Amino acid sequence: MNATQLEKMHSGKGFIAALDQSGGSTPKALAAYGVAETAYKNEDEMFALVHEMRARIINAPEFASGKVIGAILFKKTMESKIAGKFTADYLWDVKHVVPFLKVDLGLQDEKDGVRLMKPFPGLDALCKEAVGYHIFGTKERSVVLAANEKGIKAVVKQQYEWAKVMISNGLVPIIEPEVDIHIADKKEAEAMLKAALIEEAKKLKPSEKVIFKLSLPSIDGFYSDLEKLPCCVRVVALSGGYSQDEANVILARNPGVIASFSRALAEGLTYQMSDAEFNKRIGESIDAIYEASVK
Repeated sequence: MNATQLEKMHSGKGFIAALDQSGGSTPKALAAYGVAETAYKNEDEMFALVHEMRARIINAPEFASGKVIGAILFKKTMESKIAGKFTADYLWDVKHVVPFLKVDLGLQDEKDGVRLMKPFPGLDALCKEAVGYHIFGTKERSVVLAANEKGIKAVVKQQYEWAKVMISNGLVPIIEPEVDIHIADKKEAEAMLKAALIEEAKKLKPSEKVIFKLSLPSIDGFYSDLEKLPCCVRVVALSGGYSQDEANVILARNPGVIASFSRALAEGLTYQMSDAEFNKRIGESIDAIYEASVK
């Protein structure tokens, strides 16, 4: 674990850029960027195009403003280069942005009101590979679709089991049990989730660090209890389907929580934009998300 990066993630002013769209979400991300599915013939061409998009975002002048303190990468992005450097090295050495890696393989079918992560026997090997690429931490996502205590406890149990694999490899895991923002019992689900997260967190040593990535809460300040846990580096929020403007408004009402936006960060960016237009738009997004994160 890099102590300088840990301090930046714990105390730095700014937010985490989520640049980790993978197999299923990549066509949607490219479509939003103005790249039709007819523009690529296979998966390799698709990922080459999305890497170009991510590199364009990372290379925008505002990305190095100090307002972006972390970035989450997809495995193929980690293994790719920007300006001759592997992406994680480029992020830290050139942009001073802490690199993370998405490690889950997607979601299982719904059961007990949740979708667990798919089993991943190669998780430890991927963590070791990530360390070789100078990755600081990981991110793994599961989804809560109902206030079902049995399902939520299963999600939290799996998240911490995975987190311990990352911690054993010297990585800092981002635990992401996303609560679907559209469910009728969102507030109740969040209460169950927070209780389960705290119960498991108390079993960790203070030196076993985690980051919590959660849906923007129904009650302002609801996750402040998590910030006080000795194992907690930071609490970050996903946009979860809110527009950037909506997400920023809610985020600003939750002091101590910073953004980790994906779709909301890239909102309004298109392949067809000139570099000047693109850099202006991403700069405006970074400024707005930063201001909501530091309030």
